[in-house]
Parts: sequence; C-alpha cells; structure tokens
Amino acid sequence: MNTERYTVEEDGIRIDRWLSERSGLSRSRIQMLADEGRICVNGKPVRSSYKVCADDEILMEVTDNESLDVLPEDIPLDILYEDHDLLVVNKPKGMVVHPAPGVSTGTLVNAVLFHCNDLSGINGVLRPGIVHRIDKDTTGCIIVCKNDASHERIAEQLADKTCHREYLALVKGVIREDSGMIDAPIGRDARDRQKMCVTEKGGRAARTRFKVLERFKDCTLVECALETGRTHQIRVHMKYIGHPVIGDTKYYHACRLMDTQGQVLHAERISFVHPATGEPMNFEAPLPDYFEQLLNRLREGIGVE
Repeated sequence: MNTERYTVEEDGIRIDRWLSERSGLSRSRIQMLADEGRICVNGKPVRSSYKVCADDEILMEVTDNESLDVLPEDIPLDILYEDHDLLVVNKPKGMVVHPAPGVSTGTLVNAVLFHCNDLSGINGVLRPGIVHRIDKDTTGCIIVCKNDASHERIAEQLADKTCHREYLALVKGVIREDSGMIDAPIGRDARDRQKMCVTEKGGRAARTRFKVLERFKDCTLVECALETGRTHQIRVHMKYIGHPVIGDTKYYHACRLMDTQGQVLHAERISFVHPATGEPMNFEAPLPDYFEQLLNRLREGIGVE
C-alpha cells in the first residue's frame, strides 16, 4: 500500500476529480478509495463529492492490486447485448451480483468471468466489470464493463444522471396519485445495520420518481425511475410513503398470494450512451414469469394480502 500526500492550492473542485488529475488514478478508483475511508482531508475521512479548499492537506492510501481469487463458473447468462466494451445482462432472481463475505460462488461475477476473458478492474478484485448493482432478488438489466475506459465513462453517466434506469414494482395498497417524486435522504438503519432507512442523520440525498401503471384490489403496479442510486433505494422509498414492495421480507413481508422469492421488483429498462461509439443505447428486459403470473392473478380481482 502506498500513501500519497497533496496540498491544495484552489477552491471548489470535487476531490475525486482533483486527485484524478494529479495521481493518474481514475475517478472511479478514487471514489472506491473514498468509500473505503482511505482519503482524508486535514486528518478526517471525506466522501468523493467533497470539494477541496485552498491549503487542504490530503492523505490518500492507495491499496496494491490483489490477485483475483474469484473463480469463473459455467453459469448461463441471459445477455441482452454484447460487444468489445460491455455487456447488458438480464439478471435472474436469486443471483448476487458480486462475491461478498459468505458468498463466493454463483454470482454474476463468477458467471461473467467464465464468459469473458477480461473485465474492468476499477472496482477491485471482487467486483471486476461491475459499475452498478441490483439486489439479489431484483431481476433485470445490469451493465458489465469489459475495460477500464468503458467503466469510467459509464460511471460518469451514472454520476451525471445521464444513464437512465426504470424499474417495475408491485407495491402494497392502492396509490391514488398518478405520479410523484420521493425526495428523502437514505442512510444506514442505526437499529439494524443490514437495513437502510430514510434519515437526515448521515443520510445521502436520494430521489425516486414513480408513475402508476395499474391499480388492483389491494396493491399497485408502479414504474420507478432512479435519479440517484442508493442501496435499496426503491424498497426504502416506497416503504417510506406507506407502500412497501410486495414480497420484500427485509422491509415488509413475504407475498401471501404466491411465492415470489423476494421483492416483486424488476429493472425493466436501461438507457445510456455507448462509451466508445457515442451511440444512444436502450435495452429492455422482459418481465420474469413469476411477475407475469402474479399480475394475471391480480387482474382476476384477487388480493395479495
């Protein structure tokens, strides 16, 4: 591990951009170091969004590259698109995106490593190619980057909100409004560190737009568009307004009508600009069978509760 020291001579620039211009590291790599608490300003850890001030003293710990211990596995992938720079995958329910403590096999990363020879290394040895995530029991579109240049450009679009992601969710209760915006900060739940919650203390800005698509006896099908990308954002925001996602055992309870194997939430569409060609890219993942079957039963007038 190397320790790098800097003294700032100007005001108002984000620290990830400032360090990227001077260290030779990508902004994505610097953002990851900040998330790990390895960037301190005047002795205190800062987020990658911190704006530097003249005379700030920056200390950055740069971890050495580690060998990749995650093994490729021959797991079928539903690939919506692939070229030399990236893949767009329709992730199935029950698949974790990348290895974590206690989960080292069966992940999207294991499957993609078998499928591809090379992946972006920006997000470290356990998350090669992973530029954004969706939860284990959420299905649908996810981008996987094959090289660092693609990773950086897609990460910039996610940060700049020019990469658009739309989800379908079945939520508790009948929402009367046709559309709305949920603007409420999300942070770690102090009572349960496995959960997130709406909180002013330590929370990060989070915005979700929703639109009602169909109303049923005791639930509503909504389309949710993310303006930020916080952990469990849709699940937390919908619970916050009194309409938790059906089947979400972490924030609500299991679906009583049928076994949904977790939350009824699907990353249906993703739109972005191709990192190499500049071409607009739009992809849609079809609804999984269980979601279609559940909707058909609800259309017969059956309730989920």
